[in-house]
Amino acid sequence: MLEAIETGVLKVFTDIAWGQWLSSAFLLVLGLFLASLAARSVSRFMAQRSSRHHTVMVRRLVFYVIVVVFSIAALREAGFSLDVVLGAAGILTVAIGFASQTSASNMISGLFLLVEKPFEIGDFIEVDATLGEVIGIDMLSVKLRTPDNLYVRIPNETLIKTRVVNRSRFPIRRLDLTVGIAYAEDVERVEALLLALAEKDPHCLEEPKPFTLVTAFGPSSVDLQFSFWVPKEKVLEGRGGMMVAIKKALDREGIEIPFPHTSVYAGSHSEPFRVQLLGPEKNTEKDLLDAEKDR
Repeated sequence: MLEAIETGVLKVFTDIAWGQWLSSAFLLVLGLFLASLAARSVSRFMAQRSSRHHTVMVRRLVFYVIVVVFSIAALREAGFSLDVVLGAAGILTVAIGFASQTSASNMISGLFLLVEKPFEIGDFIEVDATLGEVIGIDMLSVKLRTPDNLYVRIPNETLIKTRVVNRSRFPIRRLDLTVGIAYAEDVERVEALLLALAEKDPHCLEEPKPFTLVTAFGPSSVDLQFSFWVPKEKVLEGRGGMMVAIKKALDREGIEIPFPHTSVYAGSHSEPFRVQLLGPEKNTEKDLLDAEKDR
């Protein structure tokens, strides 16, 4: 019995074509090495000549093409028929498609994203309430890095169905600031002051020209829209710097920036609130006794 088992095990090992399998393994390792080397070379070559999006796409394409070619060669070296492999791959693809419809939907959505190109790697996009820089576009999902340095993964299918705002698609951005002034102030004087600030600000562009617009008569202020254009990479500096400049200019010119007022009304059927202001020296003995009782 033991001899039969040993003979069977020995026969299994001797029947295996070790030479073919070693050749296949060598081809796979060589393919991975060459694919990695070629992908890095292509990435370095395109880094200074193309965008990050195109560089990443071409790098991955080169890598996967070389890996697939060497994998097919390795299978043929191992004795597998290419027709059988392709047939099995087709059946496997159909089976996986039925088993993972969500993944298949994400992959198809990823192809649409690559073809349509609503955004590229390095763009700053907004998806629902998520805002961040695109750091990766893969077959199943898109990766974002938020301004507070969080990593966010969004499935491609969500991006196809959801409204996506690309904040860095165009080289310039328009900033709209709302400035409220008191009703007693001269609106035209304030408008001239705001336009003068835009001319002095180094981040504001001369073309398109900045403009002001009275947008509303609010409960306590006249609201003006102050719009100006800045380069897309100067959005934060342009907004923050202009807000500070507006505050200083209005204070310097004595122009009131009103704040919301709140009135308390007790109603006609209630007793009015009793309000009395007394200095410390005018407090009577009775008031002090009442204060002691309230404690």
